[in-house]
Amino acid sequence: MSTRQIQTPRSTANAAFALAHLLERIDRSGNPVDAAQYQIVVSRLKQALSAKLPEAALTAVLNNYPSTAELYENMHYELSGLSQSSLNSAVSAELQTAQLLDRFSLHPRARGN
Repeated sequence: MSTRQIQTPRSTANAAFALAHLLERIDRSGNPVDAAQYQIVVSRLKQALSAKLPEAALTAVLNNYPSTAELYENMHYELSGLSQSSLNSAVSAELQTAQLLDRFSLHPRARGN
């Protein structure tokens, strides 16, 4: 006799949090990671994010785990684009890039453009 595993919103949310935490640790560790293990974590996290999570749980996962927010964004790009990415950080990165390019350019751009 086999036991059937029942997925509740709470167990699905717990799995999503645990996997998001693991992905964040892997991404931020700086240590080499086995590609197959990484793919397993990402695959299982994608399954958890695709399940019917309570809105509050999904929001909490995405707000607390940047790697998971990026993964979720990529999963739903065709519908929402880069909606999870902070506009401020994108604008800041663009300005820093322009400043760096000006610094190393032979012909700096005119200020105020």
